[in-house]
Amino acid sequence: MPDHAPDHDLGTPAENPPRSGLSRRNFLVGVSAASVLAAAGWVQSPHAIAASGGRSVTITVMGTSDIHANALNWDYYRDAAYSDSAGNTIGLARVSSLVNQIRADRGRGRTLLFDAGDTIQGSPLGFYYATVDPVTASGAIHPIAAAFNTIGYDAVALGNHEFNYGLDFLDNWISQLDAPALAANAVHAGTTDPAFRPYVVKKMNIPGYKPIRVGVLGLTNPGVVIWDKANVSGRIDVLDVVETAARWVPVMRAEGVDVVVVSVHAGDSGLSSYGSDIPVENASALLAEQVPGIDAILFGHAHLDIPQRFVTNKVTGKQVVMSEPKNWGQRLSVFDLTLTIERGKWVVTAAKSLTVNTNTVADDPALVQVVKAQHDAVVAYVNTPVATSTEVLSAAESCWKDTAVLDYVHHVQIDTVSKAIAGTPEASLPIISLAAPFNRAATFPAGQVTIKDVAGLYIYDNTLLGSVITGAQIKDYLEYSAKYFQQVAPDAPVAPATWTNALSTPDYNFDQFSGVTYDIDISQPQGSRIANLAFEGAPVTADQRFVVAINNYRQSGGGGFPHVATAPVVYNAQVAIREAIVAYASATGVIDPADFHVENWRLVRAGTPVF
Repeated sequence: MPDHAPDHDLGTPAENPPRSGLSRRNFLVGVSAASVLAAAGWVQSPHAIAASGGRSVTITVMGTSDIHANALNWDYYRDAAYSDSAGNTIGLARVSSLVNQIRADRGRGRTLLFDAGDTIQGSPLGFYYATVDPVTASGAIHPIAAAFNTIGYDAVALGNHEFNYGLDFLDNWISQLDAPALAANAVHAGTTDPAFRPYVVKKMNIPGYKPIRVGVLGLTNPGVVIWDKANVSGRIDVLDVVETAARWVPVMRAEGVDVVVVSVHAGDSGLSSYGSDIPVENASALLAEQVPGIDAILFGHAHLDIPQRFVTNKVTGKQVVMSEPKNWGQRLSVFDLTLTIERGKWVVTAAKSLTVNTNTVADDPALVQVVKAQHDAVVAYVNTPVATSTEVLSAAESCWKDTAVLDYVHHVQIDTVSKAIAGTPEASLPIISLAAPFNRAATFPAGQVTIKDVAGLYIYDNTLLGSVITGAQIKDYLEYSAKYFQQVAPDAPVAPATWTNALSTPDYNFDQFSGVTYDIDISQPQGSRIANLAFEGAPVTADQRFVVAINNYRQSGGGGFPHVATAPVVYNAQVAIREAIVAYASATGVIDPADFHVENWRLVRAGTPVF
């Protein structure tokens, strides 16, 4: 991957806002940025503030995060416009409408727009142009790059999912962006030399005011080295977020920037989903607290809506404003930073932020037009039939029952690994499988099953591996997975939907084994729940060896499950699991639970089955 040195973009934003391209319907929905912001609690526009005197001026910084390849307000799994119970909308076309309105209200030269990462993976649109019709082969512009360029981002920080398709793909995507891509803490392996641009400086020339130099530092997530180990090992290291900022913020200040904004792909909890071997995953609040010289932090990764949070810096006592916009383009963070001339220099003297719901506007038709042809190609692709199901298979109860639809994933994984290791020394070992319920809404309908049905079941771009583990390790692994359940009294009413997600454990971290039988006794405390672990009717012994079919995220250490990250790997052909499911379904033509569904695990209380 080429070395990207620090860049200084001193181009002056145009004073006159560009034509927004908004249709009459957009204006009828959104009316104006002023009304939208007022409804969200914004009392006064920066124009009014700036007009009151020549020593102070307010600039506006907008931000998105965790777009996850959602260009339009479209649910490819449902083949319909996106909708949820809260009335949210998604996609960069909605973001574009809001950005256009805010630029028109504030003045284009008074605004900047940044992103905090996770942009190119996460929807069928992203998957299609990375694997089915990769832009690296076709030479096409990636739809998210095209959308970002159309909207006019000023800088983009890299998220962990930017590394999912490999460094060559990432480098190609970066080359297509008009905006610089930033990741100060992603360094060439074994060095402290940035592999990407650490920061960029934007010079804002506002008539009647001394020029304002805004520096934005980009930081990615240290978890990259776990979650994408296969793509970055030996090539990229990811350093601590706080330590890296402490290195670069003084450099930016010494260069004469007036405002320091950090765009960081990390949540604000201070916690990690992995162990302590690598730096903290969700370190954005620690960053505000420990590194002096930061004025505002745009953050992401956690997929939360955090309109405004102030954190006091321990060194300076200064309050740092932070905001996280909800994922997929559901929210736009808007910071207003008031600067005042003190001793001849601009100083941030007031700051506030909020998040604006993108359901207050309609899609920007100009942005829709940019990505429409690529969107249409993906819609046609996901509606391609692959097989016929003999009955409806639903994942609705997969978080507390052994369901046929999740067993289909196990079935394909075992079939793929068993064929791959045939003729090897490990071929004599029993082959078992791990999988988790990614999407409770997933369903294979009775009759025609399409690619979008498969994609709805397996929503992540994971690849398949085979590793060797022991019976004792399986027991440990299952105990760790079973912490997903609350402890439930033997005589409590049966209400399984209230028993899940203990300790805030997400559904995708409730791993289930196929190929061995076991009970999960949820009346017992965490760590003492797995009973009757057996293989082919006989108790599993501690030293018994198995080949487990497992996804790359889990094998790399994602979720912190024991043993698998160090288990010997006997198969790793980089086969995408979703594509393996599609290929298997296409080859067999029929999906019949009688061929693969075995209820090999169950919930019990004091030994009595719940269901």
